Amino acid sequence: MALVQVNFISKMLSRTVTFNAIIPLDKISFGEEEVVEKKPLKTLYLLHGAFGNYTDYLSGTRIQRWAEEHNLAVIMPSGENQFYIDKPNRGENYGAYVAQELVEFTREMFPLSDKREDTFIAGLSMGGYGAVINGLKYHDTFSHIGAFSPGLMIDQVAKRSELLSVTGWSLDFYDNAFGGIDSIKNSDKDYYYLIDQLLENKEEIPKMYIPIGTEDFLLESVRGFKSFLDDRKVPVTYIEDAGGHEWDFWDTYVKNFLDWLPLDEKGNYLNSGNVAE
Repeated sequence: MALVQVNFISKMLSRTVTFNAIIPLDKISFGEEEVVEKKPLKTLYLLHGAFGNYTDYLSGTRIQRWAEEHNLAVIMPSGENQFYIDKPNRGENYGAYVAQELVEFTREMFPLSDKREDTFIAGLSMGGYGAVINGLKYHDTFSHIGAFSPGLMIDQVAKRSELLSVTGWSLDFYDNAFGGIDSIKNSDKDYYYLIDQLLENKEEIPKMYIPIGTEDFLLESVRGFKSFLDDRKVPVTYIEDAGGHEWDFWDTYVKNFLDWLPLDEKGNYLNSGNVAE
């Protein structure tokens, strides 16, 4: 399993950025006769939550092991508490960085498939919001969306709800992060609006996988989005399970999400965890 850290200059963010990449090119199969087929890799763009960075999933989940098993490339950028949205008037285009620039750059750098059906986006908490927004906005690029305990809080932000105090962030923070609180609704920051636009234009909506813990403070917000999808007959794989807003829950559901994706069957590859078998 090749684990790569990359620094490059992002035009969308006007600075050097860093991402981690899991690239399963160095697999050794058991048995002399077994040959690993060489083909472009299916790819998951995986977005971290608030206060995190490009290292989070490597320390918080077993994503490296699962990516190797499924022959899946995983690209993990940093979102810097900015919710992965575009604010062009401030020169901060995190959505275009993740869903356009990063996709193009990594496809040039690594042997990744350029097919929509092989390209996925997912994230947790703030990154879950970013995955939903950018998965819908860039539906021609991504075929599947995973949103683990997603921060679907735009109603609360727009209404300046007391629920926001749970995060410890002020209204000024949200105003800055979203490029103005009053600019959220009916924009490309609004998942309700994006769904309705796709339906109106008869565009294909990416398949969605949304798990949420029954002890998560975001539960009611996520239930609201599920009801919205049900009202419009938009299919979604929605799961409520015991758990809070924490890594044990996300570790479980990152794995379950990969099992849900149309990935390669698990291979029998040599690694440090099974050399004695």
